[in-house]
Amino acid sequence: MIPTGASTVFDSLLFRDTFGTPAMREIFSDASLIGKYIAIEIALAKAQSRLGVIPATSAAEIESRIKFEQLDFERLKHETENVGYPILPLVTQLVEQCGEAGKYIHWGATTQDIMDTANALQIKEALALVEADIRALRKTLQDLASAHKHTPMAGRTHLQQALPITFGYKCAIWLAMFDRHEQRLRELRPRVEVGELAGAAGTLASLGDRGLEVQAEMMRELGLGVPVTTWHVARDHFAETLNFLALVTGSLGKIALDIMLMASTEYAEVYEPFVKGRGASSTMPQKRNPISSEIMLACAKGVRQHAGLMLDAMIQDFERATGPWHAEWIAIPESFMLTASALHQARFALGGLEVDAEQMQKNLGISKGLIVAESVMMALAPHLGKHQAHEVVYDACRKVNSGDQTLAEVLMETREVTEHLSDEQIQTLTNPANYLGQAPNMVANALNASAQI
Repeated sequence: MIPTGASTVFDSLLFRDTFGTPAMREIFSDASLIGKYIAIEIALAKAQSRLGVIPATSAAEIESRIKFEQLDFERLKHETENVGYPILPLVTQLVEQCGEAGKYIHWGATTQDIMDTANALQIKEALALVEADIRALRKTLQDLASAHKHTPMAGRTHLQQALPITFGYKCAIWLAMFDRHEQRLRELRPRVEVGELAGAAGTLASLGDRGLEVQAEMMRELGLGVPVTTWHVARDHFAETLNFLALVTGSLGKIALDIMLMASTEYAEVYEPFVKGRGASSTMPQKRNPISSEIMLACAKGVRQHAGLMLDAMIQDFERATGPWHAEWIAIPESFMLTASALHQARFALGGLEVDAEQMQKNLGISKGLIVAESVMMALAPHLGKHQAHEVVYDACRKVNSGDQTLAEVLMETREVTEHLSDEQIQTLTNPANYLGQAPNMVANALNASAQI
């Protein structure tokens, strides 16, 4: 098969499963979307039949006579390009299929009602996939944090070694982010999984005094929430959804960046799971590039751009927008595809992450004790005062940097130190494993909190 027609990573034979997943792509496929349009039209007819707005037998006849496979998709494509929206061309074909009952299809609705509700159904399904991935990722992070609760490593600030931490502490911070994301998702879903039936200007005037009843019955049929007010031009919940995805992928990007830096030759502390050929170079046989992390970072950047687009699309004119609505058609499916990819890559990378505790320990020693200079300063502070203790240890650190001695060796030659601390105390204070602070306890707290979610 010669690949043809693809023009973006989302439909590319080469890249579509790198920047998306088959399950998420199916939700946003043309077939699924058109199927949702049809399901919404049927749900509308059922609601109206039950309430006596249209003849009681119309909905059953409409449902039985509509045949998805008999649609002329080429005709639908061309007429959509001409009209600018797919609903009128689709309804035209559905009416043709349904004979006499066809005149009751799309009764009192407007194009945006059907399209918005279809988007809500897509988002409901897509968020279920995101939720499942977040839960699986949280379990992986819980396991990593627990396993490495006491695994010491260098904590780094401004890309410099700062103080000792544990790898479990780092994983606990990652875990807490995704605990919060799961909480955010629970709060978000009732706001966004809401349908739309409002008519031309949003007042349901076309359905007279039965409009709100039809709306509620239609949403019950579809399993969606009933809107409090028309949201044709109130797009905050869709914007919130994509900004939620930006938060999720932003957290994944942060994890990816940590992994990429820690996997560099100079650090060599963690590695993505080994799969023969994965991350290989065409010219350098030794390479093992952190491909999953690179994809996670790229996806995070893409979703962040779309989140901004959705915020911009909130600014809509009067009761029906002229153009911002169309921007959602780009941003929503692509954001969910990128998010699905990033989560998939994270589950792979973290699920089989190789952690080199020995290398972490080795890296703790490369500063010759400077990483725990604060430990010595705080031990001296009760004797010399905080400022003077800082100056004494600062001078000792400069000697370490300019010579071959360790911090312990320099301190044991410094009178202001030896007057107050024994050699044994100095050795204890300059051992990084003795200066982990509350890192292990924080891991325990994070695990306990995560278990409650």
